[in-house]
Amino acid sequence: MAGKIKEIGSMPLSGTENGKIEIAIIEEPYGKESEKVASIGIFLNADANEPDWKVHLPKTDIEGVIISLKKAMELL
Repeated sequence: MAGKIKEIGSMPLSGTENGKIEIAIIEEPYGKESEKVASIGIFLNADANEPDWKVHLPKTDIEGVIISLKKAMELL
């Protein structure tokens, strides 16, 4: 069960009428004493309680993901 969630930012999801991308920090995402993660939630409907897709990233993986996303952006 996920712990405390701190929303960092939210933006519209391109290509949808009412979707959004939400970035958050989740404390103890996998139970007591588990490490915080950055969470990216994709909502096809911004009013939904739960995202349609989500990714949890430990701090040590964020930089590599950012590098790969920048490469993907160049190729799109």
